[in-house]
Amino acid sequence: MKCTTPADAFVTEEHRVPLPEDLDVPRSKSTNWIGGESQGLRRLEQHLEKQGWVSQFKKPQTIPNSLLPSTTGLSPYFSVGCLSVRVFFQKLSTIYAQAKNHSLPPVSLQGQLLWREFFYTVASYTPNFTKMAGNPICLQIDWYKDEDKLNKWTKAQTGFPWIDAIMTQLREEGWIHHLARHAVACFLTRGDLWISWEEGMKVFEELLLDADYSINAGNWMWLSASAFFHHYTRIFCPVRFGKRTDPDGNYIRKYLPVLKDFPAKYIYDPWTAPEDIQKQAKCIIGQDYPFPMVDHKVVSEHNLQLMKLVREQQHKTADLTQDAADDPMEMDIKEYFRKDKEPNSMENPNKKRRCAEDMNVEQVKTHELCKVKVC
Repeated sequence: MKCTTPADAFVTEEHRVPLPEDLDVPRSKSTNWIGGESQGLRRLEQHLEKQGWVSQFKKPQTIPNSLLPSTTGLSPYFSVGCLSVRVFFQKLSTIYAQAKNHSLPPVSLQGQLLWREFFYTVASYTPNFTKMAGNPICLQIDWYKDEDKLNKWTKAQTGFPWIDAIMTQLREEGWIHHLARHAVACFLTRGDLWISWEEGMKVFEELLLDADYSINAGNWMWLSASAFFHHYTRIFCPVRFGKRTDPDGNYIRKYLPVLKDFPAKYIYDPWTAPEDIQKQAKCIIGQDYPFPMVDHKVVSEHNLQLMKLVREQQHKTADLTQDAADDPMEMDIKEYFRKDKEPNSMENPNKKRRCAEDMNVEQVKTHELCKVKVC
């Protein structure tokens, strides 16, 4: 029997579901992410209309600090079942068949769906997939336990504007670009703080609209070099990485308005700005915005040695973690490092450091939050 009478007819004013204003809760500001199948289908069709963009899509060429998604932005709709992955795959196949040429996995749009299935497949047969202990594909690493540093990373108080802008966008909007996820994951784990990927996974699980059990855990293992990842010497610089694609710092100005009046020259490393510049920007580092919590140059090199030791001691003990000369999983970050190779690579130990922006030495020596010894 089909009901044709509006349900509201049976609901008295006294018993209706309260609106936000009824509870003195201000309505949330506008969002890029409106839920539901209808909205997901509308977004899907809007992207599929751009057949040239679809056929030539390459994930590494999208912009990590774009103010709007430079990818499809469909992942939240897939993760909660608003959109069918099979429908998307078939529509892509139709467009590819009509194109003279198109991008291929692992960087194409179909390639992104294949990564999804890859993580689903591995998770389905791996015990304790979301944990380090008892996980046969995961390196067993003695990560630091530091609630204070974890909290600063989570609450966007690291003192590195680009990292903090990403974490602010994540908390406010529930979505960040995949390369932005790479950067903050690297910073938390093997790059700077040496904190377990499990902690980062929990934060993403809580805040991401597109959080997915298998993909979330798999990516955190990969980005922390605990599994899958082979070229662990590649570490994202929290200053230079964002600067390369957004030299004016518009992304930082949007999500960290406290820094919006800094000149572009200093917005990625405001602690290097002279005092008069900080006063003009109405933001004194150490008072209005924190100093960097670590010296990236020092800790990243230290962590690199720790990771090297772990991999030597546990060589071939974790499935899917054997070193290899080349790995298609790294196509996303290989594109970045090809253009702007991170200077703390163990393959070039004598190469001059190019990350001079990371910190003023005297500030590190006097900075109470930084526990790194500075020579």
